[in-house]
Formats: sequence, C-alpha cells, structure tokens
Amino acid sequence: MINFRKTIALCITFAFFFTVSMPDELSAITIQEENELAEQFLQTVRRQYRIIKDPAIADYINDVGQRIVAELPQQPFTYHFYVIEQDTYNAFASPAGHIFVFSGLFEALDHEGELAALLAHEIAHASCRHISEMIESSKKTNIGTLAGVIGGILIGLGGASTVGSAITIGSMAAGQSAALAYTREKEMQADQIGRKYLVKAGYDLHSMLSLLKTIRSQEWFGTDQVPTYLRTHPATEDRLTYLANTLSNEPAPPPRDIYEFKRAHTRLVALYGDPQKALKRFQHSIKIHPDDPMTHYGYGLALERNGNPKAAVEHLETACNAYPNDPFVTEDLGRIYFLNGKYEKALDILKTAVRQPQNRADGLFFMGRSQLALGQLTAATKTFTRLTESYPDYLSAFYFLGKTYAEQNDPGNAHYHLGLYHMGKHDRENASFHFKQALKNITNPEKIKKINQILKDWE
Repeated sequence: MINFRKTIALCITFAFFFTVSMPDELSAITIQEENELAEQFLQTVRRQYRIIKDPAIADYINDVGQRIVAELPQQPFTYHFYVIEQDTYNAFASPAGHIFVFSGLFEALDHEGELAALLAHEIAHASCRHISEMIESSKKTNIGTLAGVIGGILIGLGGASTVGSAITIGSMAAGQSAALAYTREKEMQADQIGRKYLVKAGYDLHSMLSLLKTIRSQEWFGTDQVPTYLRTHPATEDRLTYLANTLSNEPAPPPRDIYEFKRAHTRLVALYGDPQKALKRFQHSIKIHPDDPMTHYGYGLALERNGNPKAAVEHLETACNAYPNDPFVTEDLGRIYFLNGKYEKALDILKTAVRQPQNRADGLFFMGRSQLALGQLTAATKTFTRLTESYPDYLSAFYFLGKTYAEQNDPGNAHYHLGLYHMGKHDRENASFHFKQALKNITNPEKIKKINQILKDWE
C-alpha cells in the first residue's frame, strides 16, 4: 500500500508538471525539456525514496559509471549515478542521464563487471534517448497520456509489488500499457551499444552474459512475482541467447577481484539491507571463509547494526589489520571503540581516519564525541565546529557542539547551537526557546543578527 501511494504521488507530480510546463505545441521533446524533466524527476525521487549517500557506495558506482561514459561521444547532458535503498530488483535510466540502481539488485551482483554491464546498458538507453522518445510519442496524444507514460516509467521506482497498480494507472490515463516498458527493439539496441562501450571501458563481454543470467535467475513463477526489471526491460531470454551464441567460442576469464566493489557490496549488504538477513548472511560466510578480512568487516558491521557492538570489535580489528589504509574501515573501527566506551582507542584511530582525503562526517563526529567523553573540551569544540562547517546538514554535530559549549560554561554559544539543531529538525518551538536564551548571553554581532532575523521570519 505504501509503494502504491508513492506511485500515485509520483504520477500526480508529473501530471501537474506537464500541465503547467509543457507547451501546447506537439513538437519533439528538446534537450532543455529533457533536462527540466530530469530535475523534476530527481526531486520527486528524493522526496519519495532514500538515495544512499555513503561515499564508499555512491562514489564507487559513480566512478564505474563515469568510466563507461568516458567512452561515449560528446553527450548533451551530464550523467549521474545513484543507489536507492530499497530491496527491489531493478535499475532504471531517467531522462537526461540519471541512472538509478536499487540496492536489491546491487546485492545480487557478484563482481564489478556485472555492475559495469548493468550501467552500460542503462547508459545506452539514456544516450539513445529512449525515454525521451516515449515522452515524445505520448505528446502526440494528450496530457493525460503523457502523465500515464511518466507513471509507467516510474514503475521502476515501485518494485514488483506495485507493477499491477502502476499499469492500471497508466492504462487509465493512456489506454496503452505497452508504453510502460522498453520495446524489445530498444532493449536489443541498448545491448548492442552498451556492449560496445563496456568493452571500450576495459570490461569483458562475459560480464554482460553473467548479468543477464543473474537477472533471468530471478524470474520466479507467477506473474505477480516477476521483478520489475523484467517488466520494464523485456526480451531477457532472447538477449541472453544472442550473447551466449556470440561468445560460445570464447572462454570466460575469471572475474576481476576489485577491492572497491567488494567494499561497496559488503557495506551495502551490512548497512542498508535487512539487518537480520545481513547478519545471517555474514554468519554463514564467515564459516566458509574464516580468513577473509572483508567477510569479517561485513560481519562486524552487521553485528553492530543488530545491537551488538561488543562482539563487533574483534571482526573490525581483523578488517583494519588487513586494510590499515582504508579510511572507511578505520573509521568504522573507531566508531565501534567509542560505542564500547574505549574512548582513548577510538580517538587514536579516528585521528588517523580523519586525516585521509576521503574523511567523512561520521569520523569527525565520533572523534568529537570521544574528545568530549575524555574531557578534552577545547579539542571537541574545534572538531564539532569543523564538522558543522564541512557538513552543515549533519544536525547531531550542532547538538553536541552546543553540549560542549555548555560544559565550558558558555550558555550563549550553547543555546545558539542547540537552536540551530532544533531549527534543522523543524522544531520551531524549541528552536525559538534556545535562540531567545542565546540572545541573553551571546555577544557575537553576526550571531545576534542571524538569530533576530530567524525569529523575525517566524513571526
């Protein structure tokens, strides 16, 4: 029911967008129109779904995607790659080169070649402007049809459970459920072009064959259970047969063991999949691969997520000993030490982690909290201030910065930062209280001006 409501909301959003934005003239969709649509599309996705921002995952998939994009001729738009946190077996290219992969499908992949093959195929759809062709075709009828087609495109964001509902919506609006998926011809074209750029980017074509086999393996009995990817990307069996025949005389090379893929995949399963399933998965894996540090890493993360940070320590230590220069692993061990009350150990390792160029907000946050717990108030103030300046959306930093100032008997700055924390939480009542208390004690003219402006805007 929740996914059905999301699909309804997405369809309504786009029906409104086209009603107010599209010209009456039935001309072909332009690049500018496609970019405008893409922005609206992305805003709606961000409202309805959680896009994983973990840089070990987000930066990694972007790196793989951009490696393939670099082999394309000059494009009219910039490509972006996202992982959506949802246990849905799907991937989708939106207008203007926004490529979405769902965590459920990412989890099913075995190596980077499969991910690259998936991205290459979706990039091909975008570069061929297949989605804009759907939109252009719908413009030749009416706005209602167009809204239906967009609703059909957004099947990709609903999961298998919403396929029937979304098709019903599209059929009511457009009267043609065929517009809700790519045609077989477009799938074959995307395969052909995707293969070309996949190889140019340095990947073996057997990776695409492996990907198609993985996708086919999920085609369960019962139409209501068919994963969305198979609904919107037809002809999987034909595509697999064609590629298998093409490669029949070529032995498949062993998949390349890419560390960044293993780390991203491990974090995805441990931190963004079902907690209990992740724990059982790594419990099983560690019995089979007791000497694999990446398995220990995933098991430690899963243990912590399931409320057992004490048991997680030894597994994170094993991973950190194997990967001492990985800032993500180092930071995770520091966080685990903090959660176990080992503040000095946490501080020592987090000081190393935050010096890395890939340092993240969590490393600074737990470094500051370790300093606060050890009574190093001046150092904690500097750390939390750095965190708020570098990551202004990290609201907990404002809370603990306020707490640190309170420990130093500085009520003005304490109330000021607590006010910013509650304002970020959209708690106007508590924010107003703290801002008014701050005005009684604070002397910084810029902060006074800012507080007065905020309070004035709230009148």
